[in-house]
Amino acid sequence: MSKDPLLQPYQLKHLTLRNRIMTTSHEPAYPEDGMPKERYAAYHAERAKAGVALTMTAGSAAVSKDSPPVFNNILAYKDEVVPWIRNLTDACHDHGCAVMIQLTHLGRRTAWNKGNWLPSVSSSKHREPAHRAFPKLIEDWDIDRIITDFADAAERMQVGGMDGIELQVYGHLLDQFWSPLTNDLIGPYGADTLENRLRFPMDVLDAIRKRVGNDFIVGFRYTADEAQKGGITAEDGIEISRRLAVTGQVDFLNVIRGRIHTDPAMTDVIPVQGMKNAPHLDFAGEVRKATGMPTFHAAKIPDVATARHAVQAGLLDMVGMTRAHMADPHIVRKIIEGREDDIRPCVGATYCLDRIYQAGDALCMHNAATGRELTMPHDIPPAKTRKKVVVVGAGPGGLEAARVAAERGHEVIVFEAAADPGGQVRLTAQSPRRREMISIIDWRMAQCAARDVEFRFNTWAEADDITALIPDVVIVATGGLPNTELFETGTEQANVVTSWDIISGDVKPADNILIYDESGDHPGLQAAEIAALAGSKVEVMTPDRVFAPDIMAMNLVPYMRALQDKDVTFTVTRRLLDVKRDGNKLTAVIGTDYSDHTHDAQYDQVVVNYGTLPLDDLYFDLKPMSSNGGAVDYEALIDGQPQTMDRNPDGTFQLFRIGDAVSARNTHAAIYDALRLVKDI
Repeated sequence: MSKDPLLQPYQLKHLTLRNRIMTTSHEPAYPEDGMPKERYAAYHAERAKAGVALTMTAGSAAVSKDSPPVFNNILAYKDEVVPWIRNLTDACHDHGCAVMIQLTHLGRRTAWNKGNWLPSVSSSKHREPAHRAFPKLIEDWDIDRIITDFADAAERMQVGGMDGIELQVYGHLLDQFWSPLTNDLIGPYGADTLENRLRFPMDVLDAIRKRVGNDFIVGFRYTADEAQKGGITAEDGIEISRRLAVTGQVDFLNVIRGRIHTDPAMTDVIPVQGMKNAPHLDFAGEVRKATGMPTFHAAKIPDVATARHAVQAGLLDMVGMTRAHMADPHIVRKIIEGREDDIRPCVGATYCLDRIYQAGDALCMHNAATGRELTMPHDIPPAKTRKKVVVVGAGPGGLEAARVAAERGHEVIVFEAAADPGGQVRLTAQSPRRREMISIIDWRMAQCAARDVEFRFNTWAEADDITALIPDVVIVATGGLPNTELFETGTEQANVVTSWDIISGDVKPADNILIYDESGDHPGLQAAEIAALAGSKVEVMTPDRVFAPDIMAMNLVPYMRALQDKDVTFTVTRRLLDVKRDGNKLTAVIGTDYSDHTHDAQYDQVVVNYGTLPLDDLYFDLKPMSSNGGAVDYEALIDGQPQTMDRNPDGTFQLFRIGDAVSARNTHAAIYDALRLVKDI
């Protein structure tokens, strides 16, 4: 038996959990028509077969029709969900993993113009800033109806084979009742006493217990400290925790600290890169100490050492590593096998949640197989025939291509013009707040080193250098260079610098700067943050109706916290048309897409963030010598099948280009390009 605290079994009521690691409830937005179908089951089964003890599904499943999901959630109010829940639970149980689900009514944290167009309801008359719907103040018949809905949903989950449920009691309807900040009611459910504020969640708990019995596991994931003036205090939270324990009807406490009604508040609950690891862990330990209850918790616990400390120090009984398992679903297996160094690290990029809030599905910034388990492998199988694979470029895409090819057993040679690997990721990591991003590169370099990949740094590869190696496959991952050509002028702007110049430190910020952000992604605001911290007066301008539209929710928060007390302004719906030198100043000609209006403004420096243009000369030099002529069979690519195109009978190698060498995209796109092309070579 292992003596590792994380690998010790844990007895939760009648349920034996095989270790102390869990994934907490989260919604990757994979349901189809509100049902957790094959993709959803495969996602959780991947973690189950790798050894996680408990997987919490849904974040969270809706129990009522007037709780329409604000993104693609499971609809627990439909009877048709039961067989899909059974399929999901069976897929996890087959690997020895316990499965539970989180149930909720969103209350005011939703919209009225979704689903069945029913008004949102809440104990508060005020709308939630994040979701903006003005709720109807809840009535007695609403309360009775929703209590029944919770019991019905719990019963469906029990019939579907779930080991238990947890109730979502932070930011959603149940918490809206028990927080003094969101309870405008009078009477038995009113805000005047803690007992009254707790009455609705307790009534829901009673109804669920009457329906599912005492053996079925029921827990609360709840805020025990809202960390806001006028809200639930830490002392209140301890008292609430004690009252939950005294009921005898709650089997575990899953502790949250903070609120989620605004992007900044949610970012403190779910910290992103650059923020402190495990900020609420000690407080969760206080709850456990005060109640003696089985206590779970997750909030930026990205590494095994922190998780091990949480259990060994008696702070938690089960430790949640949710985003960490999106980066690497095989964490537990690697701990068991003594391969902790092989764990793919979560870098806190929170691309997973960014995509959800853009109405997409959750994907990991640097594990392209996550969420694609039906077509993409987490474990790379060996190839039948060993080949020579040459990769040009050691950015994230090139390194992923090298890693996957090496795991396939191929001979791999990588050319890189720079002295160090990383490409744009290394540039990003120049900012202290985003230095965790370099782990994307460091992990791949370590994986390549373990498989004897040959690197040739400080080498600008020419076509003759590649063909001299007699390769079977060539992957061009040369990335791109910043685009300084404004579409409106049609010429490269000699009077501007780029966001890369500012981030790298090659160009120092001037006193009065315009940052023209046409791309709306991280480099624009990253350059603005660097300039503002250096004391510059900064104007961030975009032709879009909002600034930085590709930086969502929680990732925007650190930028705003860094910029709002500086001399920084944001200008929307303005387009940079031209930049002219005027003595030692620059005159920017500024227009708008909405009219013919133009005006001039003077700056000391104009910084452009306008994506990249492919660095693709080598690709086109090699194209005539390749067997596929650089072509990609998109049908095979989409279906996860091998590339077999043969367009040139005289060609001697397959040629592919990936990432920004094709077009300006992002790190995930480059890594996904590499994985799905190279996994079958």
